[in-house]
Amino acid sequence: MPKKTERLTALPAGLLPLLSQPQLETYYGVSDWQITKWIRQGMPVRPFAGRQKRFDLAEVDAWMAEQDPEFVDAGATTPQLVAASA
Repeated sequence: MPKKTERLTALPAGLLPLLSQPQLETYYGVSDWQITKWIRQGMPVRPFAGRQKRFDLAEVDAWMAEQDPEFVDAGATTPQLVAASA
C-alpha cells in the first residue's frame, strides 16, 4: 500500500485550493480579528463543512482591490504564501 506522501499529486493548471482562515491570515500578515472585520465588511467567503469558512484567493484579492484602489494603483504586490515550519 502506498504511503500518504506518495499519493500527492499536482493540481491541474489553473486550479487553486480554497484557503482556510489561518492560511489567509498568514497570506496577508494580519490577525484573526482583522479577517473577521473584513468578513463583516463583505469580503467573499465560501461556506464549508460545519461552521468553517474557506476563501477563494482570487475573489478576496479582487475584493481587496475594490476596497483600496490605491493598493493597485501604487503597484503594490500581493504577499506571498509562506510555508509553515513544524
